[in-house]
Amino acid sequence: MLRAESLEVRIAGRTLVRGLDLVVRGGERWGVLGRNGAGKSTLLQVLAGLRPPAAGRVLLGDEPIDRISRRQVARQFGVLLQEETRDYWGSTREYALLGRYPHIRRMFGPDSTDHGVVDRALEVMDLEHIANRAYRSLSGGERQRARLAALFAQQPLCYLCDEPLQQLDLPHQVAMLDWISSESRQRSAATLMVLHDLVFASRYCDCILLLFGDGRYMTGTSREMLTEQNLRGLYGFPVEAHELDGETVFLPTRNRDHGKL
Repeated sequence: MLRAESLEVRIAGRTLVRGLDLVVRGGERWGVLGRNGAGKSTLLQVLAGLRPPAAGRVLLGDEPIDRISRRQVARQFGVLLQEETRDYWGSTREYALLGRYPHIRRMFGPDSTDHGVVDRALEVMDLEHIANRAYRSLSGGERQRARLAALFAQQPLCYLCDEPLQQLDLPHQVAMLDWISSESRQRSAATLMVLHDLVFASRYCDCILLLFGDGRYMTGTSREMLTEQNLRGLYGFPVEAHELDGETVFLPTRNRDHGKL
């Protein structure tokens, strides 16, 4: 599905990722973890073809992504960036409908199928009751849910999400992650998402990519990557593993002296 070969990512003279070899297959859910400034957002932009790599290449299937038309990429990649600079004038529903445009073939715009997909996306993100409200009038959390609804309406084969849980309350965080899990099961959609919550990373991700911000990285299954040793090295902060109802959760140490950055 999505491959990175010998990928190098630099920004402002810093090498954030060096020699990354990565394969994200259909149905897999990947979590990307790292400290602030470690290159998580920049890497997602490179993988989405929005920023060129310093070295190496990104492939969609067997084709380099820079050789594929943007419309074709949009049919397969759903990208949620951390920041949205667009000031949209229309309603919440019209905003969510933007996600269908890579698929629209009719001269006169979206058809009943497109509208049905959008209705479902609005329902998942609990937006039906404010679907006719102006997007500009929404709160930060409501805007994030509208952005997710547009992403879900796109129905891509691969989701690239940069901090998709930001500004969401707990029920909507779970709704978003449950939807991604459903997409991976029902449509074999692949997911690569930047997360900061270790509980959700452990619960919802099959595989983990750790970015250390100095060129180093680690990949593996969630069980392999989410360990006290790896997370202490990643964050430079001591964490402790605890078992809770058969699930391993990681908590920061209570010793504040060990938590100085």
